[in-house]
Amino acid sequence: MKFVERLKATWSTGQTLLCVGLDPDPAKLPRHLAGEKYPIFEFGRAIVDATADLVCAFKPQIAYYAAARAEDQLEMTMEHIRRNHPAIPVILDAKRGDIGSTAEMYAKEAFERYRADALTVSPYLGLDSMEPYLRFADKGVIVLCRTSNPGARDVQDIASGGRKLYQIIAEKAARDWNANANVLLVVGATYPGELAEIRAIVGDMPLLVPGVGAQGGDVAAVIANGATADGTGLIISTSRAVLYAGSGRDYAAAARAAALKLRDEINLYRKKRP
Repeated sequence: MKFVERLKATWSTGQTLLCVGLDPDPAKLPRHLAGEKYPIFEFGRAIVDATADLVCAFKPQIAYYAAARAEDQLEMTMEHIRRNHPAIPVILDAKRGDIGSTAEMYAKEAFERYRADALTVSPYLGLDSMEPYLRFADKGVIVLCRTSNPGARDVQDIASGGRKLYQIIAEKAARDWNANANVLLVVGATYPGELAEIRAIVGDMPLLVPGVGAQGGDVAAVIANGATADGTGLIISTSRAVLYAGSGRDYAAAARAAALKLRDEINLYRKKRP
């Protein structure tokens, strides 16, 4: 089954648009995990098991694992999700962007080594740099468009031909790059106005929306500006607000409570849509 089809299935069966990002910072892990052989894996495993029925996807961020020399624990985490929660797709957040021959290696890393269901990529080297990912027709290719960080305007607002760069990226993604129906876009929750513009450009294309929670994105504005007519179309991602909701032995229960609260808030605004 293709990534987008799997995503739609989780939207429907789980009645959730929530995605939990796995950004395990060793300095923030509960102290009692320090004695574990694989503390990062144990942390992520508990978060995954506590929230799997509340999410439409998980999104591990590769930099947190690589910086801790814990790529093996990322592989273990991915395998744990596949084995124990096979309906939940996994997005590898790596934001890859390089020339075609290097992109081929990054694609193999993501889709063959880690067996991710989708990967975040940068479009700024052009189509030939993305083709190696796009050839994996059953995998999702999630293209940076309007990112959630404050400095996004420095580059993504650059004008060309009367349009801003993020608008051009959105149009190209929908018109030129989506032959396999496996392209999605990253659009930050911190820019709700731009989210509405991009939705108008790309139609029902799914959007990965980071920036709620610790970054301050507003859930009501995300739903109002980004949801499709059927109240879906979004992967609303949060990491720190869930991962570090608790710091003691009950951290997984605290994470579940935070995820449940956000899932329910999202669904509340979905129901309020006209």
